[in-house]
Amino acid sequence: MQQSNTYIITFSIILTVVLGLLLSGTSQVLGPLQRKAEELDTKKQILGAVLDGDQLKAMKPEEVLTFYESRISSKVVDIEGKEVTQNPDGSPMVAEKVNVGKNYKMAPENRLFPVFIFHAEGNPDSAESYILPVYGAGLWDEIWGYVALQTDLSTIEGVTFSHKGETPGLGARITSPDVQQRFQGKQIFDESGNLQSVAMQKGEGKDYSSDTHKVDGLSGATITANGVNNMLKNYLQYYSSFLSSQKSGNQTEVVAEN
Repeated sequence: MQQSNTYIITFSIILTVVLGLLLSGTSQVLGPLQRKAEELDTKKQILGAVLDGDQLKAMKPEEVLTFYESRISSKVVDIEGKEVTQNPDGSPMVAEKVNVGKNYKMAPENRLFPVFIFHAEGNPDSAESYILPVYGAGLWDEIWGYVALQTDLSTIEGVTFSHKGETPGLGARITSPDVQQRFQGKQIFDESGNLQSVAMQKGEGKDYSSDTHKVDGLSGATITANGVNNMLKNYLQYYSSFLSSQKSGNQTEVVAEN
């Protein structure tokens, strides 16, 4: 039987409202769970720069969060290395809540730069590593990661890299432990104290163990490797004022974000 236009319109409106309410309810329920999952993933990436991968994999989610809270402190600095303590609305600045990807779209002088400090077990006054987020562009989409520096603020303790859409088996290998381990022990400053960073080389299979600023590249993924190189050099440069102030032992002025 043919239905009237009024019936069809009324039915469509009711169906749209019901579906909207269902979607809204689902979002309300799943939203907090999704945020917790994202928080856990971020903290695992941060810890991955200083912990052995197998050790981190063996931890349960609650163990990761407990370990993070007991061993990591954080702050936020600007491009001049000055600590930023407040948001524009006056609320406290929290490094874990800084969206590095969103900041990446801003001019460097307007960005916020989180710093995560890995402390010795049982001694929150003793820093073992400084962990710095990095962000850039690969072949297809965004790439990002964390670089842990030893207390000399030049030697790389470890790195973790992630990506949004690099090619499986090629550029996506930046997430593999064997690629990330190549950066361990490398130096980001040269002997004169100038920022040199560390660069993946074209091709793969060469030995760069005697060069403190070079690591083996990614065969078939030169553009992704170049993206990693640019990401590291750019972001380490953005942190250079903070690193210099830490090295000199000078206390930077505490400012509020405008």
